[in-house]
Amino acid sequence: MNKTNTFKDLIVWQKGHQLTLEIYKVTMKFPSEEKFGLTSQLRRAAYSIPSNIVEGHSRKSKKEFLQFLNIAKGSLEELKYFIILSNDLNYITNKEQEYLELLTEEVSKILYSFTKSLTDPPRRTDS
Repeated sequence: MNKTNTFKDLIVWQKGHQLTLEIYKVTMKFPSEEKFGLTSQLRRAAYSIPSNIVEGHSRKSKKEFLQFLNIAKGSLEELKYFIILSNDLNYITNKEQEYLELLTEEVSKILYSFTKSLTDPPRRTDS
């Protein structure tokens, strides 16, 4: 199904991976009692985004790829809530929350555009 050589060529994957790395950085300072709680949930939601893009990219059909992109979207929305919760619990600063929300919004827009490009019929260019 893939037109790119590798999933690493996909900007949506690159941005999702960057977001995951940032989530890992901020959660390193979370309280130890959150290791199996919020820390784990944030990380799981974050890495689910690029990993579902990878799995979808490896599938043979557009329909399957779109299914995995939709799962990635769900994980992204879940992550947005966990970022808010982390700030409300004072595990991250307002500045960190703003930065992470900026990244999630960027990934969201790219993911939406990418999904739309796979579902919209190609445009005809008449000369």
